[in-house]
Amino acid sequence: MVSYSSQRFRVLFFGTAAIALISAQAQTASVTRPRIAVETITGSQSLRDGIEIQAGTASLRIIALRDDILRVRVAPGGALPEDASWAVLAGPRSKSVDVQPSGDAASVGFHTASLDVRVERTPLRLVVRDLDGSIISADAVGRATTFFQLGGFSVYKNMPTDEHYFGLGDKTGSFDRRNQAYTLWNTDIGFQESVDPIYKSIPFFMGINGGRSYGLFLDNTWRTWFDFGKQSRDSYSFGAEGGPLDYYLLYGPSPKQVVEGYAYLTGTPQLPPLWALGFQQSRYSYTPESKVREIAARLRTDKIPSDVLYLDIDYQYKNRPFTVDPNTFPNFPALVSDLRKQHFHLVTITDLHIAHAPGQGYAPYDSGAAGDHFVKNPDGSEFIGVVWPGRAVFPDFTRAGTRDWWGGLYKKFVQDGVAGFWNDMNEPSVFDGPGKTMPLNSVHRIAEAGFVTRTATHAEIHNIVGLENARATYEGLLKLRPDERPFVLTRATFAGGQRYGLTWTGDNSATWNHLRLATQMLLNLGLSGISFVGDDVGGFGSSPAPDLLTRWVEVGAFNPFYRDHAAKGTLPHEVWVHGPEQEAIRRRYVETRYRLLPYIYTLADEASRTGIPIMRPVFLEFPEVLAPSSSGFDGLDTEFLLGSSLLIAPPPFAETLDDYTVSFPKGQWYDFWTGLKTATPPPTPSIVDIVTGTPGSSFPAPSRIHPVLDTLPVYVRGGSILPLQPLIQSTDEIPIGPLELRIYPGQECAGSLYLDDGHTFRYQHGEFLRQTFTCESDRNSVRVNFGTRQGSYTPWWKTVEVVIYDWPSTQADATLSNNTLQLKTSYDAPRHALHILMPDSAKETELRVRTY
Repeated sequence: MVSYSSQRFRVLFFGTAAIALISAQAQTASVTRPRIAVETITGSQSLRDGIEIQAGTASLRIIALRDDILRVRVAPGGALPEDASWAVLAGPRSKSVDVQPSGDAASVGFHTASLDVRVERTPLRLVVRDLDGSIISADAVGRATTFFQLGGFSVYKNMPTDEHYFGLGDKTGSFDRRNQAYTLWNTDIGFQESVDPIYKSIPFFMGINGGRSYGLFLDNTWRTWFDFGKQSRDSYSFGAEGGPLDYYLLYGPSPKQVVEGYAYLTGTPQLPPLWALGFQQSRYSYTPESKVREIAARLRTDKIPSDVLYLDIDYQYKNRPFTVDPNTFPNFPALVSDLRKQHFHLVTITDLHIAHAPGQGYAPYDSGAAGDHFVKNPDGSEFIGVVWPGRAVFPDFTRAGTRDWWGGLYKKFVQDGVAGFWNDMNEPSVFDGPGKTMPLNSVHRIAEAGFVTRTATHAEIHNIVGLENARATYEGLLKLRPDERPFVLTRATFAGGQRYGLTWTGDNSATWNHLRLATQMLLNLGLSGISFVGDDVGGFGSSPAPDLLTRWVEVGAFNPFYRDHAAKGTLPHEVWVHGPEQEAIRRRYVETRYRLLPYIYTLADEASRTGIPIMRPVFLEFPEVLAPSSSGFDGLDTEFLLGSSLLIAPPPFAETLDDYTVSFPKGQWYDFWTGLKTATPPPTPSIVDIVTGTPGSSFPAPSRIHPVLDTLPVYVRGGSILPLQPLIQSTDEIPIGPLELRIYPGQECAGSLYLDDGHTFRYQHGEFLRQTFTCESDRNSVRVNFGTRQGSYTPWWKTVEVVIYDWPSTQADATLSNNTLQLKTSYDAPRHALHILMPDSAKETELRVRTY
């Protein structure tokens, strides 16, 4: 069922195709509520790229943007609303493909090279199949024929028994969204495990059923909702309280293809500076200046690799954005300069509110008021709400001119050498506002290319304030430093936010439950288009126990964004707290992060080109783990992949001492720490297996591991080739020694490497290094092919140390295809690893190794 409402009408498409139109004036009981029910298609017209359908006074248009992407738009009064979007790129939205019309007595529709699209006549019902005839997505059937709810629309889809749902960004609750319901309304709240809504609104999800996957993106900025069977066991639904009914259906069939399709629509993430992938230390707040210097000195003295320090709001004068308190930071430019000499990048917070301080010499307010850049009350006066500086006004980021003004406010900080900026409180948060935000009738003015110039209420704009705030910061930094990649960290965002920077999960808590929850939240953010994500390591609110902080530092080392952050009033939780034993464990994982940077940066490049996230749910690489026939894979919401090669398997309940079983996807796996092959355990028998088994039969017991604090289980997929580098203390440091290339023999053995200068846009003009590797092996030999390098960037290494795991002998001959000289080898017997040192080469070459 589909229903629709604009500011004037509401239209409903039910499983029985009833359509009801109601005047928005009928909001009081004293007004007669007209209703129009339509149970059949009253007209249709084939289009070059789709079909347009009339259903009474309503119209439905379905367009094929690509063979595997459909756009569905519904209007109650015949005319479709303005074709504009804050999320979907103009290029993809304007493109389409030719289709083949189809139809019969029961339906009208069309075919693409991938999809069979049909709209059944009676009852009106959209059904999308693949070309084999399997249903991908279908409107629900058998529902009530009438349902009225003023001010919004609802869409009901069939929900197969074995279908799973993921996405919607970093929502709390279960990893699989099935049987859950959610509201999308950006909200500043210290969340707990079942709190909803929270900071972000990304109305996109992925459905997976057997071997078929699809995505659905609702392009609507109003308060929206998604119900995956909480209300009805056989259908899921979504809707909004206002705005257009405009959604996209993306076909896979694989989950990766769905993610790539969503990136096609909303954009891929920008490649961040390399230092943004290093370890980052923060607190609310490091103040005064001497405290910042103390933290920097301790990180370097204790040799904890790190790249970034943060300043939270206390560095500002009276908490006013774009100021520095001269009492606590008397020589701010010198501090920034000294930190850079220690190889630290400084990131400062700039909340989106501006102190309402007329006549006080506060330039951001004075210039903003002069330019008429602030959100209005309905009477045309400036809206004023209370936030950290007290009474504050709020930039109207739906105006291109306002975004340009905002970006210019960073000029002095950029001149001082501040490396990046942190946009917080941008839901927007208003301490004394209704629902802790602006009144819904606050007035925004849309003045943006691709949009009709008009006013809009905050009810329409609220969910994109954080998106456009981050956009204003990103674009402003591009103008101020045209050849430097901006670093923007935002708390609130909307679909497409990946185009403007990184995000984190907001104000979490120092609990074991939140450590578990973080993995699910980051995975769903990655599936929702945002690859560069993290959480507050150790928990923002309250103080973590020593073991909790250590385990969080371990897991965080394998997350895309790696920042330790804490709230005011909590105990310190820098890496060195809790004594030398805990510090040593934590340092080891930070060091591992830095040794893996060549691999992680290669994944960052892949994400920037394809939208495939760095941190991945297991099913993104192994969809079969969700198949109904799959059994024994129990790690779906606790285990995750870093890229396609590393499986991270933290204890599901690390606060206990219980043994647990790691669930391995198909294939061979190696222990990352030892290099040894793992013995894949048999699947855990289900209760059905046990009950239906032959009396007296026994099942092989799966191998279990005992969690120990100093070891986070990490495994490497057989067939992987991993690049690692010598240990460095910051990304400013040039590694000394060879590039290490670890070979884990297995099926489809391959790997890749990407490198550039790490901070400019010169890579867009060919100054990069990209190389692929493949390998073939048998019992007595391995052949590693080094592909010809692309790009003109010169690497830091002169030699390559190839490490081949699962090598059967201490003896080996190693030669290169372009050189008959035998290479030097050594053997690590405990790890069954053969080490080969070879000269670097940009040309295609093959390393041949055999036992004798």
